[in-house]
Amino acid sequence: MEYKQELEFAVATAKSAGETMRRYFRADDLGTEWKGDATPLTVADTKINDFVIEEVKAHFPTHGVHGEEASFSTNREFVWVCDPVDGTMPYSIGLPISTHSLALCKDGRPVLGVVYDPFTDRLYTAVTGKGAYLNGKPIHVSNQPLAGSYFDLEQLHTWGTSIAISDLRTDLVERKVMPFTLFSFIIASMLVASGELCGGFFGFKKPEDLAAAKVIIEEAGGRVTDVTGADQRYDRPINGALVSNGVVHDELLALIKNHLALALRYFCNNVALICKGGLRGNA
Repeated sequence: MEYKQELEFAVATAKSAGETMRRYFRADDLGTEWKGDATPLTVADTKINDFVIEEVKAHFPTHGVHGEEASFSTNREFVWVCDPVDGTMPYSIGLPISTHSLALCKDGRPVLGVVYDPFTDRLYTAVTGKGAYLNGKPIHVSNQPLAGSYFDLEQLHTWGTSIAISDLRTDLVERKVMPFTLFSFIIASMLVASGELCGGFFGFKKPEDLAAAKVIIEEAGGRVTDVTGADQRYDRPINGALVSNGVVHDELLALIKNHLALALRYFCNNVALICKGGLRGNA
């Protein structure tokens, strides 16, 4: 399929979302609240999410929506996956490091992705088999090896445990990689697609942070998998993600696998100690 109508819809929706993001940026009525997972929620998040749902219902009544703040009919063949404001944390304190993301998934696989950063006016688009674009110009991942590259590193909460991020960070630094965190993994992913970053590690379960990035990075020549190297659906909770230019992917997967194993061993050892009462004195 060409998905021409769907792409036009996604671009128009993203531009409207960008207007809402600018409207509430540093505004007195931003209305920041805290969600159960200790992350911020603003008026812009809810307004944009609701807007996307209403627009999809009006233009594609047989499609569903998986949104970060609200969803409907997520078991349909076509599901729009929306992150209304990725980077809500910096957005909520007046830092322009956030973006809007919208993807169309068919049977869980992203076939179209649009990411719009209203603060730099960067519009990233991709349709399966048609290439990736930034403001209408083709983009491509770099061929940069790990040494001398930048890498976005996000905390892991998959499987209810955490890997020793500090150890992974140390491994990367020893390989002359500069790891950092933007607090907007979608922006980091777009920098992978356009060649500024070699990759990024995402340890959360939220598909809305990866659905559009998946198709844009892959159409730019890169690679996107879960944290074990497997493919996955993006219309339901995910098993984290590793995004890269492809050149460094297998090397990074080996590092992550090692640290996941160490973290799991540490977790199991501590559970065993707790069951035996070995940690009671430290409680």
